[in-house]
Amino acid sequence: MSAKTNIKRTLGATRPVGASQVVFFVPNRDREDKPINQQHWVDETLNVMGKIFRGATAFPPGRGVWRDDEAGGRLLKEQTVMVVSYIDRKLLTGPVLRSLREFLHRFGREAQQGEVGIVIDSKYYGISRYDNPKA
Repeated sequence: MSAKTNIKRTLGATRPVGASQVVFFVPNRDREDKPINQQHWVDETLNVMGKIFRGATAFPPGRGVWRDDEAGGRLLKEQTVMVVSYIDRKLLTGPVLRSLREFLHRFGREAQQGEVGIVIDSKYYGISRYDNPKA
């Protein structure tokens, strides 16, 4: 394929090309090493990312480990499901980011996570202090 080939036109793509990647990790355990309802949270993540980003894909569980520095560096081993969206960076507006924040903080609180991690454009954003729930 030559450098001048327009891939979007050649493929007949009609939607915007998503150049930015958003990745969220859904673990199967809480901070105290107790199981959480991972399938519920995978479904919630797919719903949120599908709504605000137009789509998302969940990949099968992988093995992971998280170091809890507030617990003396204890390692927590877990199975994680990775949920990915490819988006047009222009979608990351204030309202979209606020909606994403609301979900991430709710997940952190309700699933009792020590840290919630999301990757946007290869940058990891760790959240360890969660907003109070809205009344």
